[in-house]
Amino acid sequence: MSTARYSYLGPEGTFSEEALRTLPEAADAALLPARTVPEALDAVRTGDADAALVPLENSVGGSVPVTVDDLVAGGPLQIRREVVLPIRFVFATRDGRGTDAVRTVAAHPQASAQCRHWLRDTVPAATVTDVLSNATAAIRCAEGEYDGALSTPLAARRHGLTVLAEGVADHADAMTRFVLLSRPAPAPPPTGNDVTTIAVFIAHDRVGALLAVLTELAVRGVNLSRIESRPTGEALGRYCFLLDCTGHVADARMGEALAGLRRICRDVRYFGSYPRAGAEPPVPPPAGMSDADFTEAQSWLARVRAGDADPPTG
Repeated sequence: MSTARYSYLGPEGTFSEEALRTLPEAADAALLPARTVPEALDAVRTGDADAALVPLENSVGGSVPVTVDDLVAGGPLQIRREVVLPIRFVFATRDGRGTDAVRTVAAHPQASAQCRHWLRDTVPAATVTDVLSNATAAIRCAEGEYDGALSTPLAARRHGLTVLAEGVADHADAMTRFVLLSRPAPAPPPTGNDVTTIAVFIAHDRVGALLAVLTELAVRGVNLSRIESRPTGEALGRYCFLLDCTGHVADARMGEALAGLRRICRDVRYFGSYPRAGAEPPVPPPAGMSDADFTEAQSWLARVRAGDADPPTG
């Protein structure tokens, strides 16, 4: 049997690698660092990798735009599962220099966003430059291009930096959500505590188009846990909406909601149904919205169409 191949946002030492290593299926897999998120995802599209793990959302900095935009505009991929990882940075320097000698800092944009106040208070005279990943920050600092780096503990150790501060963050409870993506395939079986992610492209010449989208979900008891607008690139003012919904495509209420969205939207892209990370208990469907309720309603409608009389309910 061939070894599974998983690409991730590299180089080695990123939080993406750390998150990937929490997955049991990655224990015996070949881990393939990619320079950027699009390169990691394209490796899956071309068949050079079986799956890719990339960051999607951070509790402080919000969504990771490069991931969202690649999913929306790129070739079809499907989310298989999510990983939520606590994020704690280290601040490290080369040659053992202290913070008073730091004039330049390398950091991933999400890292600098999560540590903005810490950087301002600790190295106020330093210029912070965006780099492609947290591990890249450590590498370029070790090579002498920057005095300091916001990085992961793993990357700082691997590249011989001196760690001046651990647990660096403006928000102690910061978390990043990563997603594992594969080529399109049937969704994992429902667990009762699942997320369905889609992108909807509304008809911009229709009044109340977004309200209509939300109504399709609300009337079927589908909870919307996240909504985000992203430009489509077609013209100014043209946006699509990325939605995270509670439920699984196999659920009757979710299936009806997706079919309803397909009828009223210019386009709908389905990105997968997958288990929710964490130990939060599942929220039961509202009254009248369980699969049994949908089955009974369909049975009743079939009887009505067949001309069968319903027994009185009073």
